[in-house]
Amino acid sequence: MLRAIMGSLAFLGAVSLAHADAPGPQPITQYETPAEAMWKPFSADLPTCDDAGVLSTISGRFAEAENTYWGGVNAVSGIDGVREIGFRANGLAYIPRRYCVGRAAVVDSRDPPPQRPTEHTVVYEVVAAGGIIGWSWGVQWCVEGFDRNQAYSPDCHVLRPILERWLGEQPAVVKARY
Repeated sequence: MLRAIMGSLAFLGAVSLAHADAPGPQPITQYETPAEAMWKPFSADLPTCDDAGVLSTISGRFAEAENTYWGGVNAVSGIDGVREIGFRANGLAYIPRRYCVGRAAVVDSRDPPPQRPTEHTVVYEVVAAGGIIGWSWGVQWCVEGFDRNQAYSPDCHVLRPILERWLGEQPAVVKARY
């Protein structure tokens, strides 16, 4: 019995010495391949955060959602202070996304002229192949304080890069930064 154990240990030692010149565990290269190299429809050529098409899509869809579901009293009059908070922040192997944040000036049509807009943080991501039937880029957006069905709750946190969500910034710190 002792001879069998010693023989097994000698065999395992010989095998480990044979692989001793390897630098250690080999990295998994699956996640180093960009998504556009694995799948044809994806492209990392996304519009920037302050692109006029992206911002008009957000304000137009906000107005459409307000009119269709919530009585149509609010509208985005402009988005400023736009900045990128991440590009491909989830990794190369995932669908290319550009994460952005800005300040939306929201006006209430019930207010008498001159209307004074209130500022709300708008969080959005520009997604490759996120348009209609995956034809072009698309935008997923959320205006804080107007996520009434809580699709991106809490406070549009779901649309932020995954590492920022996992690190768990305090809401007061996030509001001070943006």
